[in-house]
Amino acid sequence: MVVRFWSARTTAIWFPEYLRHFEGHVLPRLRQVDGYLEARVLSQSDGVVVQFIVETLWASMEAVDSFAGPDREQAVVADEALHLLTSYDRRVRHYQVDRREEFAKK
Repeated sequence: MVVRFWSARTTAIWFPEYLRHFEGHVLPRLRQVDGYLEARVLSQSDGVVVQFIVETLWASMEAVDSFAGPDREQAVVADEALHLLTSYDRRVRHYQVDRREEFAKK
C-alpha cells in the first residue's frame, strides 16, 4: 500500500467550500480508480489561514499512476478548485505503508 500526501493553504472562509468540492468532485473521481482505498483531509487553522493535507491510500504505485498519470509526483488539482486555494504544493509525496492497523471500537 502507498499513501499519497498533498498539502495546500486557504482561508478559514474558503475551507468549507474546498471540503464541499472534495466531497462532490474529488471523492467521486477517486472512487472510480481501481486500487483507490481511502482518503482523509487533515487541517490546522489559526482562525484566518487553514493549512491542510489530503492523504489518499492506494493499493499500489500502479494505482497511483492510473490516477496521477505519467508524472506521479505532479499534484492533481482541478481548475474549479484553484480559486479556493491561496497556495498549494505542485508536487506530492508518496510513502510505502510498512505497517497498518485498523482500529474499530467495539
